[in-house]
Amino acid sequence: MQTETRPPLLFTRADGIARLRINRPQQLNTIDAMLAQAFVAACREIAAGPSVRVVVVSGEGRGFGAGGDLSAMKIGGEAAAAALIEPMHEAVKILVALDAPVLASLHGIVAGGSLSLALACDLAIAADNTKFNLAYINIGTSSDLSSSWHLPRAVGLRKALEIALLSETFDAAEALRLGLVNRVVAADRLAGETEILAKRLAAGPTLALGRMKRLMRASLQNDLATQLDLESTEFRASTRTHDFNEALTAFFDKRKPLFEGR
Repeated sequence: MQTETRPPLLFTRADGIARLRINRPQQLNTIDAMLAQAFVAACREIAAGPSVRVVVVSGEGRGFGAGGDLSAMKIGGEAAAAALIEPMHEAVKILVALDAPVLASLHGIVAGGSLSLALACDLAIAADNTKFNLAYINIGTSSDLSSSWHLPRAVGLRKALEIALLSETFDAAEALRLGLVNRVVAADRLAGETEILAKRLAAGPTLALGRMKRLMRASLQNDLATQLDLESTEFRASTRTHDFNEALTAFFDKRKPLFEGR
């Protein structure tokens, strides 16, 4: 049997944009232990340095991803599941905590753990040919990679239960209507539109974007008084940044600010 030599993840960084492209097209980008380890290693590297200002997560081939690698779990059972889940859960925690926005670029099939990963990203753009299915119930498992946390917050508890318990396939238009993706574009425009959005985010005030991410997520647990205190703390911290001073200078100079992410 021929051993696959292609790397399971293509990880590049340039001009403030980190790209994580899942690279198991012959397996519909299913997540196995090797991919999970490569993915979390890339996330750790991104978190360790200040140069990344946006992260783009995408998939090679016919789809973003069909979830966990069932062939590995059929052989290895619970141990194989843990080898996948533990590093991917660490990766999700890292991505959520980054100042840099995380953009999912979706096409083809987005199912199971791959859909969970997409839900954990801050923003998502999808090709109009994308098909979604949470799919866990179809293989007799509950969810992982944060979908039980993100999905009810995106669509409400009742709709989240419908998506999870019935495991019906829905298209990109429905995903947009539900708020699971932010934009839907023609399939042949996905790469270009993803690049435009990534460059726009990379040119933004990264520290402020990170504070906004954390405020939005915290608001789902906090009462109003707690949230107001947190907003005050984060706003005042923002006024101490280079980008805040640049924005004010640019405003009074009547020009566009040039943010540096610091």
